[in-house]
Amino acid sequence: MDLSKLYDRTQTGQLLADQLAAQSFAMPGWVIALPRGGVPVGAEIARRLGWPLDIWLVRKLGVPNQPELAMGAIAAPNIQILSQDLIQRLKISSAQIQATVQAEQQELQRRDQCYRGGRSRPNIQGRPVIVVDDGVATGATFQAAIAAIKTFQPLSITAVAPVVAPSSWQTISAKVDASFCIIAPPSLGSISQWYEHFEAVDDATVSQYLEHYRDAE
Repeated sequence: MDLSKLYDRTQTGQLLADQLAAQSFAMPGWVIALPRGGVPVGAEIARRLGWPLDIWLVRKLGVPNQPELAMGAIAAPNIQILSQDLIQRLKISSAQIQATVQAEQQELQRRDQCYRGGRSRPNIQGRPVIVVDDGVATGATFQAAIAAIKTFQPLSITAVAPVVAPSSWQTISAKVDASFCIIAPPSLGSISQWYEHFEAVDDATVSQYLEHYRDAE
């Protein structure tokens, strides 16, 4: 698609849903969004396909004192990936890594209770899964989510994001069955600069989307 800038997450979800609706899936599956920003995008895809929407809990591991820079990611239930090259280059200690992991695990637990309230993860075994986020920079969180989802043996995994860093997306695409994006700028910068409207998505909004679309199955 020839777009230089995206409007908002809802519009990008609709554009991606158009692409996905033209695909042939073996059976209905699940749309799995990465919270929080991926949820409004995923909701539009779930609505168009008539598939249920759920989330996969994943957190970026930010570099100490540079939290926007990812040194890795964790995903439920027990996936951890680390960028060893970055860790060595910045001389990040094992103690710093462990402290960051512990803090993010606590946030995963908080979000699990907030979004699911005791409900179990979706049963994705043998089903097509579409994994969605609102953008991919380093790709650490997306890769952690894919690694976790694969352990539950879905029929297929399709990776979807509106705006992506080409090198990261190439790595992700090699790990899944299909991938779709809208913009892959050579110089990504921040995800937010590619949207006209990129408001923060809060916990209440995530919960509202899940309540509306989770029971479509």
